[in-house]
Amino acid sequence: MFSKTCEYAIRAVIFIAQKTVDGSRIGIKEVAAGIDSPEHFIAKILQELSRKGIIQSQKGPTGGFYLDAQSRKHTLADVVHVIDGDQIFTGCGLGLKQCSEAKPCPLHNEFKKIRDAISKLLRTTHLGEFSEQLEQKLVFLKR
Repeated sequence: MFSKTCEYAIRAVIFIAQKTVDGSRIGIKEVAAGIDSPEHFIAKILQELSRKGIIQSQKGPTGGFYLDAQSRKHTLADVVHVIDGDQIFTGCGLGLKQCSEAKPCPLHNEFKKIRDAISKLLRTTHLGEFSEQLEQKLVFLKR
């Protein structure tokens, strides 16, 4: 459903949100270890998310990545949009370019329901929502 890059991006922003609730910053090494991802790969992802304003970064000895109060209001849909674009929200279940309401593919009507449900979930889930559940170990970001 999501690209591998997008999966890592979602896990990373949730992890960063949890670890920076107190206003601290977190480095790439800690993010990579915390979500079980390759360091060089997550570095590129975090740079893109920072450039697009989803997360913040600060350079220097006390620097790192973090989410401020405004960033915590971003949704998972914002992350997906930056990394994978809008295909998950608008695309055909069979990947057909011509699929539409007027010219539906065989999966169109059922896939549209699933796509709309996923879209609603992503658009209503905010990045700061998982910190407490992660702290209590009710949910996990690592295999």
